[in-house]
Amino acid sequence: MAVDGNWNLTMTTPMGERQATLSLKETGGTLTGTQGADGNTAEIFDGTVNGDSVSWKVSITNPMPLTLEFSGKVAGNNINGEMGIGPMGSFPFTGARA
Repeated sequence: MAVDGNWNLTMTTPMGERQATLSLKETGGTLTGTQGADGNTAEIFDGTVNGDSVSWKVSITNPMPLTLEFSGKVAGNNINGEMGIGPMGSFPFTGARA
C-alpha cells in the first residue's frame, strides 16, 4: 500500500483532540518524513512499512518533551492506529491523505 505523500492526522490525547500534518516517504521498507503540529515540525525516526502496516516515532517538545510512537494501517486514502505516549498509555489516531 502506498503510504507516500501528505496526511492530515487527528490524535485523541489526554488533552483533547490534536491536529497534525504528516509527510511520508517509503523506500525499501524504511519510512522517513516529517510531522508537524502547533507550528513545530520534527523529523520522524525508526519508521518502517510492512505491507499496509506502518510505524514511526517523533520527538516533540510542546506541550512537554515526549517521544510519540505511532503504529497503524494504511487503507487507500486513510490511515489509523494507535499513538503511544510513554507512561500515559496509548491513544487512537486517524488520518486522511491531504
